[in-house]
Amino acid sequence: MKKLLSLRHWGATFKLIFKLITSSQVLWWEKLIFLVPVIIYWISPDLMPFLPVDDIAFTMIVAEAFASRMATKYNIERT
Repeated sequence: MKKLLSLRHWGATFKLIFKLITSSQVLWWEKLIFLVPVIIYWISPDLMPFLPVDDIAFTMIVAEAFASRMATKYNIERT
């Protein structure tokens, strides 16, 4: 829990996300697994009342899951 409240952790997570999105190693459809749900939720959060989560919280949850899975799969280290 302490890690999830750390600004250093989230800074490293979003740096890793940027690396993964711009990396040529990561397949385009795997990038879409992250981008499409986040963009849809940011554009139309009122159309999805079954997810009562703030936009930023939703993005952080999806970013953490995407970053950890893709970093493990492609052996990219967090900085």
